[in-house]
Amino acid sequence: MSDRHVPVMLAEAIAALAPRADGIYVDATFGRGGHTRALLARLGVRGRVIALDRDPQAVAAGRTIGDPRLVVVQAAFGALAAALAAAGASQVDGVLFDLGVSSPQLDEAARGFSFRVDAPLDMRMDPTSGESAAAWLARADEAALREVIRNYGEERFAGRIAKAIVAARRREPIRTTRQLADLVGAAVRTREPGQDPATRTFQALRIHVNQELAELEIALPAAMGRLAAGGRLAVISFHSLEDRIVKTAMRDASSGP
Repeated sequence: MSDRHVPVMLAEAIAALAPRADGIYVDATFGRGGHTRALLARLGVRGRVIALDRDPQAVAAGRTIGDPRLVVVQAAFGALAAALAAAGASQVDGVLFDLGVSSPQLDEAARGFSFRVDAPLDMRMDPTSGESAAAWLARADEAALREVIRNYGEERFAGRIAKAIVAARRREPIRTTRQLADLVGAAVRTREPGQDPATRTFQALRIHVNQELAELEIALPAAMGRLAAGGRLAVISFHSLEDRIVKTAMRDASSGP
């Protein structure tokens, strides 16, 4: 796996931040550092980047960069305010979020994010903390399963899938990505062309296990509250649930008290 993965919309994201040579910038979703490296390349000796990621592998990759202008913090972006306080940055000139799962997480089968390869059903962005997808599936009741799959996956067959999960786990624990993908595929017989039946369910479980939307709702106001005059916030989002939260936060911030 390359640590030089190039993120989507790299040029557009950096252009949106319009980095100043002596500015302080936050990469709230470090991943493998594509955005951070691009920022560092545009900063002078007095510039700084504070990078956050909850994934220990991402943090380890970040600490190999060896640039004194970079601080890498292992934390979910919901902890952005505390991370900035610890780094001595009361105000920053720009904050970037690239939301969702990263390509390295999808590419490593053992992380359990993808239904394309059989692997333990984990899905935690920080595999050392919290409850795995398999553990949650083992204990959640049918109503909770239905609500998560419907709300976070925008899945119209959520009720049918929840029933299938409950029935399947009576026979044996659902521990692998293949088990889950197969039972969802059997429950959902129609899907948009080119989309696997399990896509929306896997998205829903990932968002729930990592509390991604709750973290975002905390992080956005914290980021905007710490922008210096003229500072910029850039957010790359990939689905309507994230997009709605981002637009609401920006509208609320622009309307004032």
